[in-house]
Amino acid sequence: MTNKQQLRRGLLLLGLLGAAFAGLVYRLVDLQVLRHVELAKLAGNNTQREFWQAPRRGDILDANGNVLATSVAVKRICADPSLVGNQSSLVARAIAPVLKLNEADLAQKLTPRVTIKRNRNGQSVTNELKYVRLAARVPEEIWQRVVATMTNLTFGVDEKLLTRTNRTFFRNLRQRAIFAEPDQKRVYPNDALASQVIGFTAVEETNVSGHLLSQITGRDGIELSMDKQLDGVFGWRTTETDRAQRELVALRDEDVHARDGLSIVLTIDSAVQHIVETALADALQKHTPKSITGIVMRPRTGEILAMVSLPNYDPNDPNTIKPGTHNRVIADVVEPGSTFKIVVVSGALDSGKVKLTDQFDCEHGHFAFAGRVLHDHEAYGMLSTENIITKSSNIGAAKIGIKLGEQSLYDYSWSYGFGRKTGIPLPGEARGIMYPVKQWSKVSIAQIPMGHGVAVTRLQMLYAMAAIANHGWLMRPMLVSRLQARDGSVVQRYAPERVRQVIGEKAYLDILQALKTVPAKGGTAPDAAMKNYVVAGKTGTAQKVENGTYAHGKYISSFIGFFPADNPELCISVVMDEPKEGYYGGKVCGPVFRDIAERSASYLNIPMDPKLMTNTPNMGGENLPRKI
Repeated sequence: MTNKQQLRRGLLLLGLLGAAFAGLVYRLVDLQVLRHVELAKLAGNNTQREFWQAPRRGDILDANGNVLATSVAVKRICADPSLVGNQSSLVARAIAPVLKLNEADLAQKLTPRVTIKRNRNGQSVTNELKYVRLAARVPEEIWQRVVATMTNLTFGVDEKLLTRTNRTFFRNLRQRAIFAEPDQKRVYPNDALASQVIGFTAVEETNVSGHLLSQITGRDGIELSMDKQLDGVFGWRTTETDRAQRELVALRDEDVHARDGLSIVLTIDSAVQHIVETALADALQKHTPKSITGIVMRPRTGEILAMVSLPNYDPNDPNTIKPGTHNRVIADVVEPGSTFKIVVVSGALDSGKVKLTDQFDCEHGHFAFAGRVLHDHEAYGMLSTENIITKSSNIGAAKIGIKLGEQSLYDYSWSYGFGRKTGIPLPGEARGIMYPVKQWSKVSIAQIPMGHGVAVTRLQMLYAMAAIANHGWLMRPMLVSRLQARDGSVVQRYAPERVRQVIGEKAYLDILQALKTVPAKGGTAPDAAMKNYVVAGKTGTAQKVENGTYAHGKYISSFIGFFPADNPELCISVVMDEPKEGYYGGKVCGPVFRDIAERSASYLNIPMDPKLMTNTPNMGGENLPRKI
C-alpha cells in the first residue's frame, strides 16, 4: 500500500515537474521566437538612444568679410520631471529668477506626470514624463548660474539621516533633473544695418525621423532666399545607454557629424551701406517723407554696394518688424515720372528716329493729344532733344515717343527690363507694370514717355540707368559674391552677368551728353553736381496714384545718376515718397545723391575727373560704423 502511494506521489510530482518544464519551454519559445521582434524593439527602446545634432547656420558677410549675421552657441534648458518628484515648487522658486520665467508656470512644467496607454495586446503601459523644455537660446553664463543654483539647492532636511534611496533621489535632482542641450541663436552685430537685405529668422520645430528638433529658418531677405545654403544638414549618433541613461561610447552604432551651413558673402559694402543709411536718415528728418530709398550699384558689374529702405527694422528685435518696414526697393511699384524719359529718348536715338540736335515744339506748356491736354512745369517753346532731357519737358518727351512709335517704345522698355523681374536673389520682388501695346489707350504713346501709365520698382529704374552708364549693356543685379565653407574655402563663386545690349555706342554717347546737362547750371538738378566729378543723371517728380486717380499734392520724387560720367564707377538712386519740404526730385533728392556720392568716392578712393580737380585732397577712408 505504501509503495502504491509513493508511486502515485512520484508520478504526481513528475507530472507537475513536466508541466512546469513544458510551461517554461512554451514561455521561452514565446519570448525568444514568437515575440522576439516585439521584445527586441522594447529592449532597444530602453537602452538605445538617438542623439541629434543641429548644424550651425552659416554666416552672412559683406564684401570685405565683415559679419552681418552669425550664429552663436547657446543652451536649451530642459528638465526630467521624474527626477524632480515632489520638489517642483522648490526647484521652480530657485531657478525661475535666473531664467526670468514665471514661477507658477515653471512649477507646472516640472511636476511629474504619468500617462497610461494600452499596447496592442491590451496590456496597460505606464509612461513617465522624462523630458520637458524650459527655456531656449540661453547664454552660457546663465546656464552656469542655473548649474550653481541647482548644486547648492537645499531641501530643509539633514540628508545624512536619510535612507540611501532618498539620498540618491536628492543627488539625482541636483545633478540630472535640470540639464542643457546645445542650441544656437541668430545674432546681427550691426543691428539695423542692411536689415532688409539680410532679412531675419525664426525658430521652427522640425520633425526629423520622428524627432522634434528646433531649427532656425529664414523669414526675409537673404536669410529666406538662401535658406537652404545657410541651413546645413543635421547629424546624429545611435548608441547604447546604461540604467542612468549615460552613453556607452564603446557601443555606438552610428556617428554622423552635422554638416554646417555655408556662409554667404554679399556684394554689399558695410561702409557704403552706412553712408547711404545715414544720408537717408538725415533726409528723412529734414523732408519727413513716408519713406525714402537709396541704392548704390557698380554699373560695369551690376554689383550692389548698398540697398536701403527707411523706415527699416532691427532683426535682433522682432518687435521692430512692422508693416511699412519692408524692402520698398524691390517690392513697391510706382509711376517713375521723368526718370523714364531716358528710355524713350535713348530708344529714339538708338533707332535713328531722332538726333540730339532735332528741335521739338513744346507748345508753351500745353499740348492737346488724343482728347487729353499734356502739361509742362514751365512754358517751353522750341527745345532740342538734348534740352528735353536738360529741362525734363513732358511735352517734348511725348513728341519723341510719338515719333518712335508704340511698338518700338514698348520693345525698348521691355529690353531695359520693365515689366519683368531683375532676378535679384531676394524674396518679394515685383514685376512692375508694362502693358503690351494691344492694351494701350490712344494717349498711352504720349503718357508713357513722361513716366505715366507704367509702374516700376526702384531697382528696375536704377537697372535701366546703370545700363546707359555701361555703354548700353544691361547687367544682372548682383547681390551675392560667393558661397564659402566655415574654413573660408570657396564653394561657389558668382560672376557678373551681361543680360543684353539695349542701345548701341552712338546712342550711348548721345544720351550721356544729354544726361550730363541735368546736374549742370540750367538743368533740373544742379544740387546733385559734385566738386571733383562730372555727374550724369535724371530727375523724376511723379504725382502719386491712389485708388486709380492722381492724388493732389502727393509726389514720388527721385534722382538717379552716375559718376564719373565718362568712366562710371557708381550709379546711385535716391527716391522719396511724399516729401513735405518741397517735392521736385532735383531739389530734394539731388543733395542726398551728392552727399552719398562724395562720401562714397572718398571711401572708395575713386580717381577724380582731372578737369574738375580742386585743391581739396581726397583723404579717403570714410569713417566706418563702430560695430563693423
